[in-house]
Amino acid sequence: MSGIAELSAASGARADAVVVTAMGVEASPFLDRASAVGDEVEVVGARRRVLDMNGARVLLVTCGIGIVNAASAATLALHGTGARVALSAGSAGGLGLDVRVGDVVVGATTVFGAADARVFGYALGQVPGMPAQFDADPALLTAAAGVDAGGPTVRTGLIVSSDVFVDAERAVGMRDAFPDALACDMESTALAQAAYLAGVPFLSVRGISDLCGPIAGVDFSAHVDDAAERSATVVVGLLDAFLATA
Repeated sequence: MSGIAELSAASGARADAVVVTAMGVEASPFLDRASAVGDEVEVVGARRRVLDMNGARVLLVTCGIGIVNAASAATLALHGTGARVALSAGSAGGLGLDVRVGDVVVGATTVFGAADARVFGYALGQVPGMPAQFDADPALLTAAAGVDAGGPTVRTGLIVSSDVFVDAERAVGMRDAFPDALACDMESTALAQAAYLAGVPFLSVRGISDLCGPIAGVDFSAHVDDAAERSATVVVGLLDAFLATA
């Protein structure tokens, strides 16, 4: 068994970085870009592979859709790996009025779309006891800004996460509650919280697959592959820059 396969077979594989996607289609671009791919193992429902990405050892985790899947997979993946960075990759719905399908949104901040404890003095989107928002690591933001994405527009701003797929009906309320939001997904803020608790720098990079409109589900199915490719392009580029200086 090769060294990378041995690492992949271990539930506590050492890694320079942890990259989490919700679905296999979002993980595929990383497998395509890797120079070596370890055996797949399942850890508490999440699928893991160790990849060699330009000399960096990346633990690629496919967690499943939703906040609980994301939080549990990230917590386990970060524990004992020694990872210097955690990244959320894949697709998202576009909420900002200037956002277009094909753009990439880098989450400078993330919040929970359904968290509302304002009666106790917390901000909308804030889980009691946690920060009002999870701010991305500044060095990761700088690294992402320096990536030549080769075409797509890369926007930086707020990503909102909740356990709902946001279509036209839900988008109105989401935009009213979070007027600065550029995108929405179902995992990024949970991953941000797990990374925050683990003390690991975090950033979410999401390709826009739909605009939360009347046919958002159809658009998502048609564009999720492209969105995942664009997200992966930025993630791999920023990893190269960040790990070289970290």
